[in-house]
Amino acid sequence: MEIPDEIFKELVAESLAMIPAEFREYLDNVEIVIEEEPCTEVKRELRIRPGHLLFGLYSGVPLTERSHDPAAFPDRITLFKKALLTQCENLEELRYQVITTVLHEVAHHFGIGEERLAELGWG
Repeated sequence: MEIPDEIFKELVAESLAMIPAEFREYLDNVEIVIEEEPCTEVKRELRIRPGHLLFGLYSGVPLTERSHDPAAFPDRITLFKKALLTQCENLEELRYQVITTVLHEVAHHFGIGEERLAELGWG
């Protein structure tokens, strides 16, 4: 599946808009980045096996673990467009997967780990 970058960005914006305002205000220091795929260094660091698709990655210090340093670098959520497109056959599947991935990575920003996300059905 292929789509223009602008449509992909709109799906990401739609996903972020789904987050309630009282939580969205805590995302001011989070940068959303779209990359085609993870670099070799990221794959090695995360021990990504060949054939395994990584849809997104949260990089930063979760809110539950940080001091409130106003000069802190922004956290980053990276979405990997190629993996998401590879997994989806149509725009509705892509919309669902982008929403799921964005919310999953935002949950990490709020300190929710993989195990709890799996329990909640967002793993």
